[in-house]
Amino acid sequence: FFYLTHERRHPSTNSRTMADAPARGGDRGGFGRGFGRGDRGGDRGRGGDRGGDRGRGDRGRGRGRGRGRGRDDDKDKWTPCTKLGRLVQQGKIKSLEHIYLFSIPIKEYQIVEHFIGTQLTDEVMKIMPVQKQTSAGQRMRFKAFVVVGDSNGHIGLGVKACKEVAHSIQGSMILAKLNMVPVRRGYWGGKIGPPHTIPTKITGKCGSVSVRLIPAPKGAGIVAAITAKKVLAMAGVKDVFTSTTGSTKTLGNFVKAVYFALKKTYGFLSPELWKETTFTKPPAQEFTDFLSMKKEISHKTEEY
Repeated sequence: FFYLTHERRHPSTNSRTMADAPARGGDRGGFGRGFGRGDRGGDRGRGGDRGGDRGRGDRGRGRGRGRGRGRDDDKDKWTPCTKLGRLVQQGKIKSLEHIYLFSIPIKEYQIVEHFIGTQLTDEVMKIMPVQKQTSAGQRMRFKAFVVVGDSNGHIGLGVKACKEVAHSIQGSMILAKLNMVPVRRGYWGGKIGPPHTIPTKITGKCGSVSVRLIPAPKGAGIVAAITAKKVLAMAGVKDVFTSTTGSTKTLGNFVKAVYFALKKTYGFLSPELWKETTFTKPPAQEFTDFLSMKKEISHKTEEY
């Protein structure tokens, strides 16, 4: 009854048929409120004339046309944040050993790269998934163990967990450079040629894994498991015997135990180190005039 009365009052509506209905709702449906509203469906819906203008269009992906050109070099340039970094960049400190002598903590990985960056080699020892139980379920991340060394008396170990594997490896490399420590080497028997083994018997422990390093004669090589052999070779040790106890299949603890053992090589005072120490000024005191200088900042903007 309503339809008949509606038709009598508005006879013009009778001219629209079902064939014309899709035109009201744009291309993807009919009866007005489909995907897009009536005649405006092409504009606000998925497509339309304005859809191309709101997207990337002719402008590409950047904001504006000339902004940001030629600034890649500025990103690669290292701007030190610490006093030690400023001294290293200006050439006031000549080697890593000068930093180790005064036990100065290294807070910027670029300091290590500045001195031995070209000789460094890295090895991803293990990537393992770790989980945390939350109220929403389990959160899984990937934990990476990375060893960095120059095969000449420097070794570093980094451990990092991230949601992405690439990020965890990248973070582990940075931490390994920050944890770089010197490795003392010595002789077995006669002191002929360069040092080839460790100076004394040393032990490193992590978890249940205990690793004992024993000096070996020339030509013995690195007598160790594959994991320990990689770490010792990157530290620059050529001949050594090893003895391990505990669950060495837990590779993370195994790598840490070898690293801790190598870290202790400078902790033992053998007779050749009994000489009286000649104390010198630490870098922060020696170059205090340079560090007290104010840095001039240029506020000029480049024109493109």
